[in-house]
Amino acid sequence: MASDIVYKVLDRISGAGLLATGLLLLTALVSALVAYWRTVEKKSWKEFFEFAVPHEVISHPSARADLLFWVTRKALMPFLMLPAGIVFVSAVGYATNWLLSTLLAIQPPLIEGPAGPVTVTIFTVTMLLAYDISYYLYHVAQHRYPVLWELHKVHHSAEVMVGITKDRVHPLDELMNRAWDGVIPGICFGIWSLVSLNLVELTVFGVNVYIIRNILMMDFVRHTHFKISFGPLNNLILCPHWHQLHHSTDPRHYDKNFGLLFPFWDRLFGTLCVPRPDEDFKFGLIERNVRDYQSLAGLYILPLKRMWWQIARHFRTDKPEPQQSSQRAKP
Repeated sequence: MASDIVYKVLDRISGAGLLATGLLLLTALVSALVAYWRTVEKKSWKEFFEFAVPHEVISHPSARADLLFWVTRKALMPFLMLPAGIVFVSAVGYATNWLLSTLLAIQPPLIEGPAGPVTVTIFTVTMLLAYDISYYLYHVAQHRYPVLWELHKVHHSAEVMVGITKDRVHPLDELMNRAWDGVIPGICFGIWSLVSLNLVELTVFGVNVYIIRNILMMDFVRHTHFKISFGPLNNLILCPHWHQLHHSTDPRHYDKNFGLLFPFWDRLFGTLCVPRPDEDFKFGLIERNVRDYQSLAGLYILPLKRMWWQIARHFRTDKPEPQQSSQRAKP
């Protein structure tokens, strides 16, 4: 049973490869063209490349820090994050399967053989929703609790957005997020494993739905300066421009637009903020030590020190009155 669940999890997270990378880069190129066409009156290829990759952005200390952090983080991912994702989801899934099958005195799977198209579709949709609400809840916690905020500040410390800013996430923060992902998606997967052990995700023209999700959420584009909106579809899929507001230093935009793919969690819980069309944002943190986060030491070590300080302060008997952790303007 455990091996079956692990196999299905492995099968689900594999297969992105070159196809996903190519499609993501294509969406970035198309987004750059759309943003340029809407912004500039006199158009030329030279000006397009200057618009898409502005010198003041790529030469910024924050962009250089993003590149160094991206290279070192990618070196860690195969050894840390991928196994963690497998372990947490499969462990919770197996525990859920065992507990429910024991309590309900049933022998899984309830459906023998390959799952039908209706089962596959419902399974895929519920897993997408499980991952999305899981991300939303953890993201809210990152802004609400000081210990988590010290790690999440790494992501918000980017003063310019260069695409790979999407990966400006502290490894410990990523690991904790993967552990939390094991809860809701893991339980959901465990319940479905009672129904069928031959579950597969929906594919569209042979492309796995999770790859399609990554393309739709445009994670690379939403971490650039391209103000891309989906028009009426903004109420269905969180567009890049709405997420860029989440990185704004304007206090009006603090703790808004936490969603990953779907915006209806923000609307449901009152955290949605719709930007004006073509509204510009200033990115980063309004803190005295914001420039300390533009080096590898600042991105890897400083958050751990400040996180430890938050924990130590919590246990001090003479600690000052607690402050709201999500206000980025705090020193």
